[in-house]
Amino acid sequence: MQTLPKERRYETLSYLPPLSDAQIAKQIQYILNQGYIPAIEFNEKSEPAEFYWTMWKLPLFSARSTQEVLNEVQSCRSQYGNCYIRVVGFDNVKQCQILSFIVHKPNSSRY
Repeated sequence: MQTLPKERRYETLSYLPPLSDAQIAKQIQYILNQGYIPAIEFNEKSEPAEFYWTMWKLPLFSARSTQEVLNEVQSCRSQYGNCYIRVVGFDNVKQCQILSFIVHKPNSSRY
């Protein structure tokens, strides 16, 4: 049996290997298929007690394709490469965040 290395885990999907761009696109497509509103957030730290992240622009209310969301993720990465960046999905009926996952970790070659 193999144990996981001792390192911090972050949010949803954190125990999986880093997601490829195609896998990130599939997760974003799931958000759109469910009718959730995607948004991009960033923060310098990803501590468990950090509940409030800074939102990159407004939520993408009119996003219809994964490419629109990925373009915004890339814009956020280029401006805030030293921060953790995550994609979140909001449910406008329940008025809450349904899911989130990190798409960029600072000082990392992947993500």
